[in-house]
Amino acid sequence: MNSRIGRTCAVLICFSFLSTLALASAYNARPKLVVVIIIDQFRGDYLQRYYDDFGPSGFRLLMDHGADFTNCNYDYANTRTAPGHAALLTGAYSDANGIFSNEWWDSQKNREVTSVEDDSTQLVGAAGTGASPHYLLASTLGDQLKLATQGKARVFGLALKDRAAILPAGWAANGAYWIDDHSGTWITSSYYRRDLPAWVQQFNRSQADKFWNREWKDSSGNVQFTTARKPGAGFFDVVGSTPFANDYELDFARALIANEKLGTGPATDLLTIGLSANDLLGHEVGPDSPKMRAMALALDQQLAGFFDFLGKQLGLANVWIALSADHGVAPLPTVAKAMRIPAAGLSNAQLQKQLNADLTARLSPGHPRDFVPDLSYPIAFVSQAAFTAVRLKEAAAEQAVGEALERIGLRGFYTKDQLARGEVPANALGLQYLHSYSPYGGWYVLGVPPPFTIGSTRGTDHGSPYSYDTHVPLAFFGVPFQPGTYHQHAEPVDLAPTLASLLGLNPPSSAVGHVLTQAIAHRHIEEPGGGTP
Repeated sequence: MNSRIGRTCAVLICFSFLSTLALASAYNARPKLVVVIIIDQFRGDYLQRYYDDFGPSGFRLLMDHGADFTNCNYDYANTRTAPGHAALLTGAYSDANGIFSNEWWDSQKNREVTSVEDDSTQLVGAAGTGASPHYLLASTLGDQLKLATQGKARVFGLALKDRAAILPAGWAANGAYWIDDHSGTWITSSYYRRDLPAWVQQFNRSQADKFWNREWKDSSGNVQFTTARKPGAGFFDVVGSTPFANDYELDFARALIANEKLGTGPATDLLTIGLSANDLLGHEVGPDSPKMRAMALALDQQLAGFFDFLGKQLGLANVWIALSADHGVAPLPTVAKAMRIPAAGLSNAQLQKQLNADLTARLSPGHPRDFVPDLSYPIAFVSQAAFTAVRLKEAAAEQAVGEALERIGLRGFYTKDQLARGEVPANALGLQYLHSYSPYGGWYVLGVPPPFTIGSTRGTDHGSPYSYDTHVPLAFFGVPFQPGTYHQHAEPVDLAPTLASLLGLNPPSSAVGHVLTQAIAHRHIEEPGGGTP
Protein backbone atom coordinates (compact mmCIF):
# COMPACT_ATOMS: atom_id res chain seq x y z
CA MET A 1 0.00 0.00 0.00
CA ASN A 2 1.23 3.50 -0.81
CA SER A 3 2.52 5.02 2.45
CA ARG A 4 0.57 8.24 1.94
CA ILE A 5 -2.66 6.36 1.31
CA GLY A 6 -1.93 4.26 4.39
CA ARG A 7 -1.53 7.36 6.53
CA THR A 8 -4.78 8.77 5.13
CA CYS A 9 -6.65 5.56 5.98
CA ALA A 10 -5.23 5.58 9.50
CA VAL A 11 -6.35 9.16 9.94
CA LEU A 12 -9.86 8.33 8.76
CA ILE A 13 -10.12 5.44 11.21
CA CYS A 14 -8.98 7.81 13.96
CA PHE A 15 -11.60 10.34 12.86
CA SER A 16 -14.32 7.70 13.08
CA PHE A 17 -13.33 7.04 16.68
CA LEU A 18 -12.95 10.67 17.65
CA SER A 19 -16.36 11.61 16.27
CA THR A 20 -17.96 9.83 19.24
CA LEU A 21 -15.95 11.79 21.78
CA ALA A 22 -16.63 15.11 23.44
CA LEU A 23 -17.83 17.94 21.25
CA ALA A 24 -15.00 19.98 19.78
CA SER A 25 -14.49 23.31 21.48
CA ALA A 26 -11.93 26.07 21.14
CA TYR A 27 -11.95 26.36 24.93
CA ASN A 28 -10.37 22.93 25.42
CA ALA A 29 -8.10 22.97 22.35
CA ARG A 30 -10.21 20.62 20.26
CA PRO A 31 -8.90 20.93 17.59
CA LYS A 32 -5.42 22.03 18.48
CA LEU A 33 -5.01 24.10 15.33
CA VAL A 34 -7.21 25.45 12.54
CA VAL A 35 -5.40 26.25 9.29
CA VAL A 36 -7.17 28.37 6.67
CA ILE A 37 -5.46 28.34 3.27
CA ILE A 38 -6.43 31.10 0.82
CA ILE A 39 -5.02 30.69 -2.69
CA ASP A 40 -4.82 34.02 -4.47
CA GLN A 41 -6.61 33.87 -7.85
CA PHE A 42 -7.59 30.18 -7.83
CA ARG A 43 -10.74 29.55 -9.82
CA GLY A 44 -13.33 27.07 -8.64
CA ASP A 45 -13.02 24.96 -11.78
CA TYR A 46 -9.29 24.28 -11.32
CA LEU A 47 -9.86 21.47 -8.82
CA GLN A 48 -11.98 19.51 -11.28
CA ARG A 49 -9.87 20.45 -14.29
CA TYR A 50 -6.71 18.96 -12.79
CA TYR A 51 -8.24 16.33 -10.50
CA ASP A 52 -6.87 13.33 -12.42
CA ASP A 53 -3.35 14.76 -12.21
CA PHE A 54 -3.39 15.42 -8.48
CA GLY A 55 -1.80 13.05 -6.00
CA PRO A 56 -3.77 11.51 -3.11
CA SER A 57 -2.49 13.73 -0.30
CA GLY A 58 -2.70 17.32 -1.54
CA PHE A 59 -5.91 18.84 -2.90
CA ARG A 60 -7.50 15.38 -2.97
CA LEU A 61 -7.10 15.02 0.78
CA LEU A 62 -9.80 17.67 1.03
CA MET A 63 -11.73 16.62 -2.08
CA ASP A 64 -11.85 12.88 -1.38
CA HIS A 65 -11.72 12.84 2.42
CA GLY A 66 -13.21 16.22 3.28
CA ALA A 67 -16.28 18.30 2.48
CA ASP A 68 -15.87 19.84 -0.98
CA PHE A 69 -18.31 22.56 -2.09
CA THR A 70 -18.14 22.83 -5.88
CA ASN A 71 -20.75 25.59 -6.29
CA CYS A 72 -19.21 28.34 -4.16
CA ASN A 73 -19.49 31.92 -5.41
CA TYR A 74 -18.87 35.36 -3.96
CA ASP A 75 -22.06 37.41 -3.91
CA TYR A 76 -20.41 40.72 -4.65
CA ALA A 77 -18.93 42.48 -7.67
CA ASN A 78 -15.57 43.73 -6.36
CA THR A 79 -13.62 40.49 -6.73
CA ARG A 80 -10.20 41.71 -5.65
CA THR A 81 -7.55 40.39 -3.25
CA ALA A 82 -8.21 42.55 -0.18
CA PRO A 83 -12.02 42.23 -0.28
CA GLY A 84 -11.78 38.46 -0.75
CA HIS A 85 -9.39 37.88 2.12
CA ALA A 86 -11.49 40.10 4.37
CA ALA A 87 -14.76 38.41 3.39
CA LEU A 88 -13.52 34.89 4.08
CA LEU A 89 -12.62 35.45 7.73
CA THR A 90 -15.21 38.10 8.65
CA GLY A 91 -18.01 36.10 7.06
CA ALA A 92 -19.24 39.39 5.61
CA TYR A 93 -19.01 41.37 2.40
CA SER A 94 -17.59 44.86 1.87
CA ASP A 95 -20.78 46.61 2.92
CA ALA A 96 -20.21 45.22 6.42
CA ASN A 97 -16.42 44.83 6.70
CA GLY A 98 -15.46 48.03 4.84
CA ILE A 99 -12.79 46.52 2.55
CA PHE A 100 -13.99 47.08 -1.02
CA SER A 101 -10.73 47.39 -2.98
CA ASN A 102 -6.99 46.83 -2.68
CA GLU A 103 -6.52 50.60 -2.77
CA TRP A 104 -8.78 53.62 -2.90
CA TRP A 105 -8.50 57.36 -3.38
CA ASP A 106 -8.04 59.51 -0.29
CA SER A 107 -9.21 63.04 -1.10
CA GLN A 108 -7.55 64.55 1.98
CA LYS A 109 -4.16 63.06 1.16
CA ASN A 110 -4.81 63.57 -2.56
CA ARG A 111 -3.41 60.15 -3.35
CA GLU A 112 -4.24 56.48 -3.40
CA VAL A 113 -4.04 54.61 -0.08
CA THR A 114 -3.92 50.86 0.43
CA SER A 115 -6.44 48.82 2.33
CA VAL A 116 -3.96 48.19 5.16
CA GLU A 117 -1.53 51.12 5.28
CA ASP A 118 -1.48 52.82 8.67
CA ASP A 119 0.40 56.08 9.26
CA SER A 120 0.44 55.44 13.00
CA THR A 121 2.68 52.40 12.55
CA GLN A 122 6.09 51.56 11.08
CA LEU A 123 7.37 48.53 9.24
CA VAL A 124 9.44 46.14 11.31
CA GLY A 125 12.26 44.50 9.36
CA ALA A 126 12.22 47.18 6.64
CA ALA A 127 11.89 50.94 6.34
CA GLY A 128 8.58 52.65 5.70
CA THR A 129 5.04 53.23 6.87
CA GLY A 130 3.54 50.22 8.58
CA ALA A 131 0.27 48.40 8.08
CA SER A 132 -2.62 47.15 10.19
CA PRO A 133 -6.25 46.03 9.97
CA HIS A 134 -7.47 49.47 11.15
CA TYR A 135 -9.76 49.88 8.12
CA LEU A 136 -11.67 46.70 8.99
CA LEU A 137 -15.17 47.42 10.28
CA ALA A 138 -15.94 43.87 11.43
CA SER A 139 -14.25 41.23 13.55
CA THR A 140 -12.74 38.07 12.12
CA LEU A 141 -12.87 34.43 13.20
CA GLY A 142 -9.50 34.99 14.90
CA ASP A 143 -10.86 37.95 16.85
CA GLN A 144 -13.76 35.85 18.10
CA LEU A 145 -11.35 33.09 19.04
CA LYS A 146 -9.19 35.52 21.02
CA LEU A 147 -12.22 37.01 22.78
CA ALA A 148 -13.75 33.66 23.66
CA THR A 149 -10.53 32.29 25.16
CA GLN A 150 -9.51 35.58 26.81
CA GLY A 151 -6.36 35.72 24.72
CA LYS A 152 -5.24 32.14 25.27
CA ALA A 153 -5.68 31.23 21.61
CA ARG A 154 -2.93 32.34 19.29
CA VAL A 155 -3.72 33.77 15.87
CA PHE A 156 -1.28 34.44 13.02
CA GLY A 157 -1.52 35.34 9.35
CA LEU A 158 1.11 35.13 6.61
CA ALA A 159 1.31 35.81 2.86
CA LEU A 160 3.61 37.44 0.35
CA LYS A 161 1.22 40.43 0.28
CA ASP A 162 0.57 42.56 3.35
CA ARG A 163 -3.21 42.73 2.81
CA ALA A 164 -3.42 38.95 2.43
CA ALA A 165 -1.62 38.42 5.73
CA ILE A 166 -3.28 41.17 7.77
CA LEU A 167 -6.98 41.20 6.87
CA PRO A 168 -7.77 37.50 7.49
CA ALA A 169 -5.95 37.52 10.83
CA GLY A 170 -7.97 40.48 12.15
CA TRP A 171 -7.57 43.07 14.88
CA ALA A 172 -6.39 40.88 17.76
CA ALA A 173 -3.89 38.65 15.94
CA ASN A 174 -0.63 37.83 17.68
CA GLY A 175 1.19 38.51 14.44
CA ALA A 176 1.03 38.93 10.68
CA TYR A 177 3.99 38.49 8.35
CA TRP A 178 4.58 39.32 4.70
CA ILE A 179 7.64 39.95 2.55
CA ASP A 180 9.65 42.97 1.58
CA ASP A 181 9.03 43.09 -2.16
CA HIS A 182 12.64 43.66 -3.16
CA SER A 183 14.63 41.44 -0.81
CA GLY A 184 12.00 38.79 -0.06
CA THR A 185 12.75 38.92 3.67
CA TRP A 186 9.82 38.49 6.04
CA ILE A 187 8.63 41.64 7.77
CA THR A 188 5.79 42.83 9.97
CA SER A 189 4.45 46.07 11.48
CA SER A 190 4.80 47.83 14.80
CA TYR A 191 1.05 47.27 15.15
CA TYR A 192 2.01 43.73 16.22
CA ARG A 193 5.48 44.07 17.77
CA ARG A 194 8.58 46.28 17.93
CA ASP A 195 11.16 43.77 16.69
CA LEU A 196 11.22 40.70 14.52
CA PRO A 197 11.37 37.53 16.61
CA ALA A 198 14.76 35.82 16.65
CA TRP A 199 13.39 32.88 14.68
CA VAL A 200 12.17 35.18 11.87
CA GLN A 201 15.57 36.89 11.74
CA GLN A 202 17.23 33.49 11.52
CA PHE A 203 14.82 32.37 8.80
CA ASN A 204 15.61 35.51 6.78
CA ARG A 205 19.35 34.93 7.11
CA SER A 206 19.16 31.32 6.01
CA GLN A 207 16.28 31.23 3.52
CA ALA A 208 15.81 34.59 1.74
CA ASP A 209 18.28 33.77 -1.07
CA LYS A 210 17.39 30.09 -1.35
CA PHE A 211 15.13 30.35 -4.41
CA TRP A 212 17.11 32.69 -6.64
CA ASN A 213 18.72 31.33 -9.83
CA ARG A 214 16.61 28.20 -9.91
CA GLU A 215 14.73 26.37 -12.67
CA TRP A 216 11.31 24.86 -12.15
CA LYS A 217 10.58 21.96 -14.47
CA ASP A 218 7.16 20.45 -15.11
CA SER A 219 6.40 16.73 -14.87
CA SER A 220 7.81 16.23 -18.40
CA GLY A 221 11.09 17.90 -17.56
CA ASN A 222 10.37 21.08 -19.46
CA VAL A 223 11.61 24.31 -17.90
CA GLN A 224 8.55 26.44 -17.10
CA PHE A 225 10.04 28.97 -14.71
CA THR A 226 13.41 30.49 -13.98
CA THR A 227 14.35 32.79 -11.14
CA ALA A 228 17.56 34.24 -12.56
CA ARG A 229 18.24 37.65 -11.08
CA LYS A 230 17.32 40.60 -13.29
CA PRO A 231 18.60 44.18 -12.96
CA GLY A 232 16.17 46.24 -10.90
CA ALA A 233 13.76 43.34 -10.32
CA GLY A 234 13.06 42.19 -6.79
CA PHE A 235 12.01 38.93 -5.18
CA PHE A 236 8.29 39.65 -5.57
CA ASP A 237 8.64 40.26 -9.31
CA VAL A 238 10.85 37.29 -10.14
CA VAL A 239 10.41 34.52 -7.56
CA GLY A 240 6.89 35.61 -6.57
CA SER A 241 5.25 34.33 -9.75
CA THR A 242 6.79 30.85 -9.53
CA PRO A 243 6.01 27.76 -7.44
CA PHE A 244 9.16 28.54 -5.46
CA ALA A 245 7.18 31.33 -3.77
CA ASN A 246 4.72 28.76 -2.42
CA ASP A 247 7.64 26.65 -1.15
CA TYR A 248 8.98 29.77 0.55
CA GLU A 249 5.65 30.58 2.21
CA LEU A 250 4.99 27.02 3.37
CA ASP A 251 8.53 26.75 4.74
CA PHE A 252 7.84 29.93 6.71
CA ALA A 253 4.53 28.48 7.91
CA ARG A 254 6.35 25.39 9.20
CA ALA A 255 8.86 27.59 11.02
CA LEU A 256 6.07 29.71 12.51
CA ILE A 257 4.14 26.69 13.76
CA ALA A 258 7.24 25.16 15.30
CA ASN A 259 8.71 28.32 16.84
CA GLU A 260 5.46 29.83 18.09
CA LYS A 261 4.41 26.36 19.28
CA LEU A 262 1.00 26.56 17.62
CA GLY A 263 -1.30 23.74 18.58
CA THR A 264 0.29 23.14 21.97
CA GLY A 265 -1.61 25.59 24.16
CA PRO A 266 -4.78 25.38 26.27
CA ALA A 267 -7.03 26.68 23.46
CA THR A 268 -7.40 26.20 19.72
CA ASP A 269 -4.94 28.23 17.64
CA LEU A 270 -5.54 29.68 14.16
CA LEU A 271 -3.19 30.19 11.22
CA THR A 272 -4.22 31.82 7.94
CA ILE A 273 -1.96 31.33 4.92
CA GLY A 274 -2.41 33.45 1.80
CA LEU A 275 -0.61 31.77 -1.10
CA SER A 276 0.05 34.69 -3.42
CA ALA A 277 2.07 33.19 -6.30
CA ASN A 278 -0.90 31.96 -8.31
CA ASP A 279 -2.17 35.52 -8.74
CA LEU A 280 1.15 36.94 -9.88
CA LEU A 281 1.50 34.30 -12.60
CA GLY A 282 -2.18 34.20 -13.51
CA HIS A 283 -2.31 37.90 -14.40
CA GLU A 284 0.51 37.31 -16.86
CA VAL A 285 -0.45 34.06 -18.61
CA GLY A 286 -4.18 33.56 -17.94
CA PRO A 287 -6.08 30.59 -16.49
CA ASP A 288 -5.68 28.27 -19.50
CA SER A 289 -1.91 28.40 -19.86
CA PRO A 290 0.20 25.24 -19.44
CA LYS A 291 2.16 27.26 -16.88
CA MET A 292 -0.95 27.57 -14.72
CA ARG A 293 -1.40 23.82 -14.89
CA ALA A 294 2.22 23.35 -13.84
CA MET A 295 1.65 25.79 -10.96
CA ALA A 296 -1.46 23.92 -9.79
CA LEU A 297 0.27 20.53 -9.92
CA ALA A 298 3.29 21.90 -8.08
CA LEU A 299 1.05 23.37 -5.38
CA ASP A 300 -0.69 20.01 -5.03
CA GLN A 301 2.64 18.39 -4.12
CA GLN A 302 3.57 21.30 -1.87
CA LEU A 303 0.29 21.06 0.05
CA ALA A 304 0.79 17.30 0.42
CA GLY A 305 4.15 17.97 2.04
CA PHE A 306 2.67 20.62 4.32
CA PHE A 307 -0.22 18.38 5.38
CA ASP A 308 2.31 15.64 6.11
CA PHE A 309 4.18 18.12 8.32
CA LEU A 310 0.96 18.96 10.19
CA GLY A 311 0.34 15.26 10.71
CA LYS A 312 3.78 14.68 12.16
CA GLN A 313 3.77 17.87 14.23
CA LEU A 314 0.27 17.67 15.73
CA GLY A 315 -1.53 14.66 14.27
CA LEU A 316 -4.07 15.35 11.51
CA ALA A 317 -6.85 14.24 13.84
CA ASN A 318 -6.04 17.36 15.88
CA VAL A 319 -6.09 19.78 12.94
CA TRP A 320 -8.91 21.27 10.86
CA ILE A 321 -8.09 22.60 7.41
CA ALA A 322 -10.19 24.97 5.31
CA LEU A 323 -9.28 25.94 1.76
CA SER A 324 -10.67 28.65 -0.49
CA ALA A 325 -9.61 31.54 -2.75
CA ASP A 326 -10.07 35.31 -2.79
CA HIS A 327 -11.29 35.44 -6.41
CA GLY A 328 -11.02 33.82 -9.83
CA VAL A 329 -9.86 35.38 -13.08
CA ALA A 330 -11.06 36.10 -16.61
CA PRO A 331 -9.64 34.19 -19.58
CA LEU A 332 -7.14 36.05 -21.69
CA PRO A 333 -9.15 38.25 -24.10
CA THR A 334 -7.26 36.70 -27.02
CA VAL A 335 -8.28 33.22 -25.89
CA ALA A 336 -11.94 34.20 -25.52
CA LYS A 337 -12.01 36.01 -28.87
CA ALA A 338 -10.51 32.98 -30.62
CA MET A 339 -13.69 31.14 -29.63
CA ARG A 340 -15.90 33.97 -30.95
CA ILE A 341 -16.68 35.18 -27.42
CA PRO A 342 -16.80 39.01 -27.29
CA ALA A 343 -13.84 40.08 -25.15
CA ALA A 344 -11.52 43.02 -24.82
CA GLY A 345 -8.41 44.20 -23.01
CA LEU A 346 -8.65 47.95 -22.51
CA SER A 347 -6.06 50.47 -21.36
CA ASN A 348 -6.91 51.67 -17.87
CA ALA A 349 -4.85 54.85 -18.41
CA GLN A 350 -6.52 55.59 -21.73
CA LEU A 351 -9.98 55.06 -20.26
CA GLN A 352 -9.20 57.51 -17.45
CA LYS A 353 -8.04 60.06 -20.03
CA GLN A 354 -11.26 59.56 -22.01
CA LEU A 355 -13.40 60.04 -18.92
CA ASN A 356 -11.70 63.28 -17.95
CA ALA A 357 -11.87 64.63 -21.50
CA ASP A 358 -15.57 63.77 -21.73
CA LEU A 359 -16.40 65.35 -18.37
CA THR A 360 -14.30 68.45 -19.09
CA ALA A 361 -16.09 68.98 -22.41
CA ARG A 362 -19.48 68.76 -20.70
CA LEU A 363 -18.83 70.49 -17.38
CA SER A 364 -15.75 72.71 -17.77
CA PRO A 365 -15.09 73.53 -21.45
CA GLY A 366 -11.68 75.06 -21.98
CA HIS A 367 -10.63 74.34 -18.41
CA PRO A 368 -9.34 70.73 -18.16
CA ARG A 369 -9.87 69.12 -14.77
CA ASP A 370 -9.09 65.72 -13.27
CA PHE A 371 -12.68 64.83 -12.45
CA VAL A 372 -11.56 61.19 -12.13
CA PRO A 373 -8.13 61.28 -10.42
CA ASP A 374 -7.91 57.50 -10.18
CA LEU A 375 -9.44 54.67 -12.20
CA SER A 376 -9.13 51.03 -11.18
CA TYR A 377 -11.32 49.54 -13.88
CA PRO A 378 -14.24 49.29 -13.40
CA ILE A 379 -14.14 51.55 -10.28
CA ALA A 380 -13.88 55.29 -10.91
CA PHE A 381 -12.80 57.50 -8.00
CA VAL A 382 -14.29 60.98 -8.14
CA SER A 383 -12.54 64.26 -7.28
CA GLN A 384 -14.56 66.22 -4.75
CA ALA A 385 -12.47 69.34 -5.43
CA ALA A 386 -12.96 69.22 -9.21
CA PHE A 387 -16.71 68.82 -8.94
CA THR A 388 -17.02 71.42 -6.20
CA ALA A 389 -15.35 73.85 -8.60
CA VAL A 390 -18.21 73.28 -11.08
CA ARG A 391 -20.77 73.41 -8.25
CA LEU A 392 -21.85 69.77 -8.23
CA LYS A 393 -22.43 67.84 -5.02
CA GLU A 394 -21.75 64.14 -4.47
CA ALA A 395 -24.93 62.61 -5.92
CA ALA A 396 -24.81 64.72 -9.08
CA ALA A 397 -21.04 64.32 -9.48
CA GLU A 398 -21.18 60.53 -9.21
CA GLN A 399 -24.14 60.43 -11.59
CA ALA A 400 -22.16 62.44 -14.13
CA VAL A 401 -19.18 60.07 -13.86
CA GLY A 402 -21.46 57.04 -14.15
CA GLU A 403 -23.00 58.36 -17.33
CA ALA A 404 -19.51 59.03 -18.70
CA LEU A 405 -18.58 55.41 -17.92
CA GLU A 406 -21.54 54.27 -19.98
CA ARG A 407 -20.42 56.47 -22.86
CA ILE A 408 -17.03 54.72 -22.95
CA GLY A 409 -18.63 51.29 -23.08
CA LEU A 410 -19.61 50.06 -19.63
CA ARG A 411 -22.99 48.38 -19.25
CA GLY A 412 -24.15 50.40 -16.27
CA PHE A 413 -23.05 51.85 -12.96
CA TYR A 414 -23.82 52.19 -9.26
CA THR A 415 -22.87 55.37 -7.40
CA LYS A 416 -21.64 55.44 -3.82
CA ASP A 417 -24.52 57.74 -2.91
CA GLN A 418 -27.00 55.29 -4.42
CA LEU A 419 -25.45 52.29 -2.65
CA ALA A 420 -25.32 54.10 0.70
CA ARG A 421 -29.07 54.56 0.46
CA GLY A 422 -29.62 50.94 -0.62
CA GLU A 423 -31.24 52.00 -3.87
CA VAL A 424 -30.46 49.09 -6.17
CA PRO A 425 -32.67 46.94 -8.40
CA ALA A 426 -34.24 43.97 -6.64
CA ASN A 427 -32.23 41.44 -8.63
CA ALA A 428 -29.06 39.38 -8.25
CA LEU A 429 -26.77 41.96 -9.86
CA GLY A 430 -28.14 44.76 -7.70
CA LEU A 431 -27.42 42.72 -4.58
CA GLN A 432 -23.85 42.03 -5.74
CA TYR A 433 -23.21 45.74 -6.04
CA LEU A 434 -24.94 46.53 -2.77
CA HIS A 435 -22.56 44.06 -1.10
CA SER A 436 -19.65 45.96 -2.73
CA TYR A 437 -20.38 49.26 -0.96
CA SER A 438 -17.96 50.77 1.55
CA PRO A 439 -17.95 54.09 3.41
CA TYR A 440 -14.27 54.47 2.50
CA GLY A 441 -12.91 55.83 -0.77
CA GLY A 442 -14.38 59.33 -0.86
CA TRP A 443 -16.74 59.69 -3.82
CA TYR A 444 -16.73 56.82 -6.30
CA VAL A 445 -18.71 54.93 -8.94
CA LEU A 446 -18.75 51.17 -9.43
CA GLY A 447 -19.05 50.48 -13.16
CA VAL A 448 -20.59 47.32 -14.61
CA PRO A 449 -18.17 46.05 -17.26
CA PRO A 450 -19.23 43.88 -20.20
CA PRO A 451 -18.41 40.18 -19.61
CA PHE A 452 -14.88 39.14 -20.58
CA THR A 453 -13.71 42.78 -20.70
CA ILE A 454 -10.76 43.79 -18.53
CA GLY A 455 -8.98 47.07 -17.84
CA SER A 456 -5.56 45.95 -19.03
CA THR A 457 -3.92 45.50 -22.42
CA ARG A 458 -1.53 42.89 -21.04
CA GLY A 459 -2.43 39.51 -19.60
CA THR A 460 -5.73 39.27 -17.79
CA ASP A 461 -7.50 40.50 -14.67
CA HIS A 462 -10.39 40.06 -12.24
CA GLY A 463 -12.74 42.43 -10.43
CA SER A 464 -16.10 41.73 -12.06
CA PRO A 465 -19.42 40.22 -10.88
CA TYR A 466 -19.18 37.35 -13.38
CA SER A 467 -18.75 33.67 -12.57
CA TYR A 468 -15.17 33.38 -13.80
CA ASP A 469 -14.26 35.88 -11.04
CA THR A 470 -16.74 34.85 -8.32
CA HIS A 471 -16.47 31.03 -8.50
CA VAL A 472 -13.86 29.71 -6.05
CA PRO A 473 -13.16 26.47 -4.16
CA LEU A 474 -14.44 25.86 -0.66
CA ALA A 475 -13.38 22.70 1.14
CA PHE A 476 -12.98 21.52 4.74
CA PHE A 477 -11.03 18.64 6.26
CA GLY A 478 -11.18 17.50 9.86
CA VAL A 479 -13.01 15.47 12.48
CA PRO A 480 -16.43 17.17 12.28
CA PHE A 481 -16.79 17.24 8.50
CA GLN A 482 -18.78 14.64 6.59
CA PRO A 483 -16.67 13.68 3.55
CA GLY A 484 -18.44 14.25 0.26
CA THR A 485 -18.91 16.47 -2.75
CA TYR A 486 -21.60 19.08 -2.17
CA HIS A 487 -23.17 20.78 -5.16
CA GLN A 488 -25.54 23.04 -3.20
CA HIS A 489 -25.06 26.80 -3.30
CA ALA A 490 -22.39 28.04 -0.92
CA GLU A 491 -20.51 31.29 -0.44
CA PRO A 492 -17.02 32.03 0.88
CA VAL A 493 -18.62 34.00 3.72
CA ASP A 494 -19.95 30.65 5.00
CA LEU A 495 -16.43 29.59 6.01
CA ALA A 496 -16.09 31.69 9.18
CA PRO A 497 -19.60 31.05 10.61
CA THR A 498 -19.21 27.31 9.98
CA LEU A 499 -15.89 27.11 11.82
CA ALA A 500 -17.14 29.41 14.59
CA SER A 501 -20.18 27.24 15.20
CA LEU A 502 -18.12 24.07 15.39
CA LEU A 503 -15.63 25.71 17.75
CA GLY A 504 -18.37 26.94 20.07
CA LEU A 505 -17.76 30.62 19.30
CA ASN A 506 -19.93 33.56 18.41
CA PRO A 507 -19.63 34.21 14.67
CA PRO A 508 -17.68 37.29 13.60
CA SER A 509 -19.50 40.50 14.49
CA SER A 510 -21.09 41.22 11.10
CA ALA A 511 -21.16 37.76 9.57
CA VAL A 512 -23.90 37.08 7.02
CA GLY A 513 -22.72 33.62 5.99
CA HIS A 514 -24.51 30.41 6.93
CA VAL A 515 -23.33 27.36 8.83
CA LEU A 516 -22.88 24.58 6.26
CA THR A 517 -24.78 22.00 8.26
CA GLN A 518 -25.02 19.55 5.36
CA ALA A 519 -21.27 18.91 5.64
CA ILE A 520 -21.14 18.40 9.39
CA ALA A 521 -20.92 14.79 10.50
CA HIS A 522 -23.73 13.55 12.75
CA ARG A 523 -22.52 13.10 16.30
CA HIS A 524 -23.81 10.06 18.17
CA ILE A 525 -24.33 10.78 21.86
CA GLU A 526 -24.54 7.82 24.17
CA GLU A 527 -27.09 7.91 26.99
CA PRO A 528 -25.98 6.94 30.50
CA GLY A 529 -27.41 3.44 30.01
CA GLY A 530 -25.38 2.85 26.90
CA GLY A 531 -28.07 3.52 24.30
CA THR A 532 -28.53 6.44 21.95
CA PRO A 533 -31.32 8.98 22.19
